Amino acid sequence: MGELKWTLLTEVQGRLEADLLKSYFEAAGVEVELFQEAIGHHIYPVTVDGLGRVQLFVSNEQEKEVRKLLEDYLNAKD
Repeated sequence: MGELKWTLLTEVQGRLEADLLKSYFEAAGVEVELFQEAIGHHIYPVTVDGLGRVQLFVSNEQEKEVRKLLEDYLNAKD
């Protein structure tokens, strides 16, 4: 069995913030994959009981770099 190539970076509530973070990371040259329960991403997004939760995955090689970017992003929000 092969080694996993992706690491869970963080989870956010809602697709809007997930897409914002994805754009921020991609602008820095980082490849990002989003995972969300299918029902939470339809025409009327659902955000109750964790259905709006979106997981952001990054490559193992870029994890340290991205964690620093995430820290900067979170500090800027405060």
